[in-house]
Amino acid sequence: MTAHAQAPTEAHVLAEVRNHIGHLTLNRPAGLNALTLDMVRSLQRQLDAWAADTQVHAVVLRGEGPKGFCAGGDIRSLYDSYKAGDSLHRDFFVEEYALDLCIHHYPKPILALMDGFTLGGGMGLAQGADLRVVTERSRLAMPETAIGYFPDVGGSYFLSRIPGELGTYLGVSGVQVQAADALYCGLADWYLDSSKLASLDERLNTLSFGEHPLKDLQGALAKLGTQVLEDAPLAKLRPAIDHFFALPDVGSIVEQLRAVTVADSHDWAVKTADLLDSRSPLAVAVTLEMLRRGRHLSLEDCFAMELHLDRQWFEHGDLIEGVRALIIDKDKQPRWNPATLAGLSRQRVEQFFEGL
Repeated sequence: MTAHAQAPTEAHVLAEVRNHIGHLTLNRPAGLNALTLDMVRSLQRQLDAWAADTQVHAVVLRGEGPKGFCAGGDIRSLYDSYKAGDSLHRDFFVEEYALDLCIHHYPKPILALMDGFTLGGGMGLAQGADLRVVTERSRLAMPETAIGYFPDVGGSYFLSRIPGELGTYLGVSGVQVQAADALYCGLADWYLDSSKLASLDERLNTLSFGEHPLKDLQGALAKLGTQVLEDAPLAKLRPAIDHFFALPDVGSIVEQLRAVTVADSHDWAVKTADLLDSRSPLAVAVTLEMLRRGRHLSLEDCFAMELHLDRQWFEHGDLIEGVRALIIDKDKQPRWNPATLAGLSRQRVEQFFEGL
């Protein structure tokens, strides 16, 4: 895939400074702002420049259009690279993870507006931000197991630190959550109605910065938003999720979901078992192992573990088949290897983690 075939890639990331705030906009709305390697590089260049610029006090990260902040990495281009024997699919993860890590450690506050779809790589960009904002349009997920992959971009760190087994559930199943659950899980800090996003911009344009830019930004958000929403669906399911997703392996989880009723969650449990049965057995099992290891690892070690898995995954994982079935041929009939959890050996899962 050549860069020349696309529109000028710089236009896929818009950057401007207003009132000492660097605004970065992902500008591929037709592709739900999915990240290409060129976009990753543009974001990194701009963040590096602003980190060194004393006139920039904070950064705001957003996606163009009402549908999505960022729907993840441009997985089609990675598939094409692998099939063509190119190196893009290897370079992409190295540079994307470096960018995500840079956001986690950025010396200036970053505010991420997770309006609309915020999936996979979009979560990677937003979860390292100091202020993560959701709206009524927000849909957050790490949906990787659906395409035979695992939740990366730091997912082994931020999912494994959600209270109880909620992060295990989100990572293994790939389900989407909305604003109330995002706040409940600690995947977002503020809720703002999307109709108030323009008012937020007006406030940011006139904000006077003191010694602590983060507090100044929080003050602007506090006038428009809230940090808690009532009736988070996951709060009601929490006893069941904590029970089932603490079981030793995915086989036991699926079996128990069908056999045991915890609290008033039987319908949810059966649906969840069906969902897990449709996912790549290898991907869900590796994800479970990865998240359990991630609990005890530093942020850097989590990214290193994910990169270690990546390096083996195109050859030995289910991603290429998942992308073929769901994105290329769209037959929605992935031939997972193995086809069922029963056919998956513990050794095959553990092999991915050897040499860490």
